[in-house]
This record gives sequence, structure tokens and C-alpha cells, in this order.
Amino acid sequence: MRSSAKAEREILRVKGQFWTPDWVAEAMAAYLLTGGAEEVFDPAVGAGALLKAAKTIGEKLRRTVALSGTEIDPEALHQAIDSGLSSSNLANVQIRDFALDPPQKKLKAIIANPPYIRHHRLPASAKESLKFWTARLIGRPLDGRAGLHVYFLIRALDLLEDDGRLAFIMPADTCEGVFARPLWMWITQNFCLDAVITFAAEASPFPGVDTNPLIFLIRRAKPREDFLWVRCNEYGNSHLKEWVLSGLKRRPGKTLSLFHRKIEEGLATGLSRPPLEKEFDGPRLADFARVMRGIATGANDFFFLTRDQAQEFGIADEFLIPAIGRTRDLTGDEITMETLRELEHKGRPTLLFAPDGRLMENFPQSVQHYLLRGEKAGLHRKPLISTRRPWYKMEIRSAPPFLFAYLGRRSARFIRNTARVIPLTGFLCIYPHQNDDASIEKLWQVLQRPEIIFNLSLVGKSYGDGAIKVEPRALEKLPLPESGIESGLRSATKAAQLSFSYQL
Repeated sequence: MRSSAKAEREILRVKGQFWTPDWVAEAMAAYLLTGGAEEVFDPAVGAGALLKAAKTIGEKLRRTVALSGTEIDPEALHQAIDSGLSSSNLANVQIRDFALDPPQKKLKAIIANPPYIRHHRLPASAKESLKFWTARLIGRPLDGRAGLHVYFLIRALDLLEDDGRLAFIMPADTCEGVFARPLWMWITQNFCLDAVITFAAEASPFPGVDTNPLIFLIRRAKPREDFLWVRCNEYGNSHLKEWVLSGLKRRPGKTLSLFHRKIEEGLATGLSRPPLEKEFDGPRLADFARVMRGIATGANDFFFLTRDQAQEFGIADEFLIPAIGRTRDLTGDEITMETLRELEHKGRPTLLFAPDGRLMENFPQSVQHYLLRGEKAGLHRKPLISTRRPWYKMEIRSAPPFLFAYLGRRSARFIRNTARVIPLTGFLCIYPHQNDDASIEKLWQVLQRPEIIFNLSLVGKSYGDGAIKVEPRALEKLPLPESGIESGLRSATKAAQLSFSYQL
């Protein structure tokens, strides 16, 4: 049963399909219809939850609402009929790709849960076409890590009529990714951001899915300097819909937390994050250390070995480096030689096969045979590996004093690397500017402070169920507790501070 559910979720992940529950869909539809819309367009109809919500709210307001949209998956429309929409309701839904082949007319009201397809799943030709079009529209190309949902939002905004309204539910990376600042600068300078609706972990519309959803309510109207930021604290109640039906004016109850925020502050802090009580201007991790990702092998099954595998293939120690690959292999906040021995006893890989750039014939025979085994498996044609010259030459890292488990469900943490292992991409490497034992110990004491983990939410990308992912540059911006920075540690790294600038 568990493997079947996993397979079904992977199918949805490939298609980017996660259906919106009624209590959320009706709140989104209410925003459009309180603006006077007579037709509602959904660019990714799917199982029809959003169009059905528009029909329901229209009936509540005693208005007839025309429904239209686009969808690329005909099978999904069968589910829409099963969910309560009729064939006539779907008569104006076209089978076409909204992002690449949009309608040739302006739209008054657009509602969507766009397909959450991350950039690495997009065909290269589609990705290039979308990047080129977006660069012309907003005046600069977006970073290539923007997913399809981001392009849906931009396309929809471009098609919005004057005074038209848009309600999109999207993952938090829409305003946390590396592309987010130029995207939202363009949006807030050209449109009116009325509200951002967020959800407490226990109120997530998509429980069990690794995404932190937000709802954006936007009008094509003169931009304002402020917006409403709402946190929904309870799953499934009608308070969110009632608040939206009031024109965003009704005083919310305890199930909704409401803040009036300035656009400038929201963009600086992050639209997915609550407002800060005051702007932080204290020390950050980059004042004391630099951060790099762990080694990307491109094929862990080949390059990351157990002790028994290394012996079986006759790979000498000179080509092996002690390494750690999975965050779940570490349960504590320190990795020692005893930790490695325990992992070896469990049959876990602990050795990175790290050949250098010499010609294959200059390796020992056993290594040559193993490399030929890799070529026979086609490893040299894999995307990452094919960029290396030669393909088997491994990246180089020195052993960092600290590791950071950067993606976890409430288990993101700093780890003391006393075993001096090399981490793979499940971890980040932290290299203090001052590498003497005293400075390392002082920094370690700071990194163990409980407020550090809370501060991760200020710089990381949030996912479902409390998971946070923090990229290297973002981790360098991590605020450190002022009270935890000793004068000796601060003065020792004063010169290093001059080489960093921060733009949250």
C-alpha cells in the first residue's frame, strides 16, 4: 500500500497536479467574484476544484458565472465531471498549454493552482522559450531555477485586464527562490498586491505534500505601498472564505492572524515569512565563515562506496576519502570516527571514490577496470558527469570543521565534523575564516544556540510539514545572536566582514 501511494504521488509530481480543497478554492473564487467578475478563467483546470468553487460562490451571490480555462491533460477533465461539474460547465475549457500557447485575449478574472513542475523537469526547449519571453516582458531574465508555476503566474498577470483580479495558490519558493526578488519587484511595481495568505503547518491545504502553499490576491491596478498578510491557523473552516467575501475588511477571528505590512518590508523579509519586529543589522554567519555545498558526484551508486565494495573492486585507499552522504545517517550534532565505524557496521557507504584527472591508463589495473565498468553503464553521458574532463575526475573539498544538514523536517542542524569527513550534497560545508582551534570552538558555541534554528526560517526556503532548505548564499546571511558573539571572535574576523554584502 505504501509503495503504491508513493508511486501515485510521483505521477502527480511529474504532472505537477495537487488538487485544491474546497475551503481554500472557495476563498480564492470569492476574491474574484467580489470584484464583479462575470467569467472566471482557470489556466490549469485539472479536476476542476477551482471552477467548481467559482460556480458555488456565484450561486451564493446569486449570480451566473461563466467558466473557462485551459488544461493539457484530458484525463483530468474526466475527474472534473466526476467532482460535480457538467459538460456544459467545461464547454469553454480548451486542451492547450497555457504557458507556451496562451489565449489571445485579455481576461477579467484568473484563478489557478498552477502545475508545480520544478525547473529540472521542464524540457530544455520549453524552458528556453519561457525564459526568453519573460526577459522581454519584465526587462531581465529570471534565474533558470524558476519552475513552471512561476511562468504561469507571469503569463496570467500579462493577460489580466485593467482592474482584473487574479487568485493563485503557489509554493513558497515563488517568493523565496533566487529568482524571487526581480519577479516581485516587477509585480509590485506594475500591479496591486492586495493580500498574501499563508498557512500554519497544521492548517496546510496539502497535508503530507512537501510544499508550503501561499495564496496571492493581485489586481491590475495602481500599485500600493502596503498589503495584507494573513496566516490561516486552522484547517478546513469557513473563516477564510468569509473574510474574503467581506472584501478583505471583516475583522478576522482567532483562526486567522492579520497584519498590515509595507511592500518594501515584505520584499525584504520575504512574503512567505511573518513581519519582523525590527530590522536585523547585527552579525551574520558570513562575518565568520564561508559556505559551500557538498560534493555532487553525479552518480552516488558508483562513486560513494561501502568498505566491502571498495575491497571487492580492489580500489586502494589513495583513491578513497572518508565521506558522509545522507542526513539520516547522522542522528546527533557531531560526526566522529566512531560514527563512521557504526555506519560501516550497518553496511552504509562511507567512502568517496575520488579519482584525479590523470589518463585512465595511468591508474592501477583495478581502478581502470572499475572506471570501464562506469563507462559501460553510460555514466560518462549523464548530465553532470559529462561536463567533467575527464568524466571521472571528482570535485575537491577540504574537510570542513562544520557541516549543515540543510534540508530536513524540523531537523536542520549544524554538525561538528571531528572525523574530518567530506560531505556530499545532503550537507553544506562551513569553513570558518579563522581556522585555529580557539576560533572554531567559539563559533561552534554560537551555532549551538537555540535561536539559531529559529533564524533559519528567515533565510531558508520553506516546504511542507516544517521542512526548510537553506542554500549556501542564504546560509551565509543567517543572523547570529548578538549576545553569543564574543569580542575575540568578532575582532578576529573584522577584516573578513569587508568582503561581504547582504541583500535580503
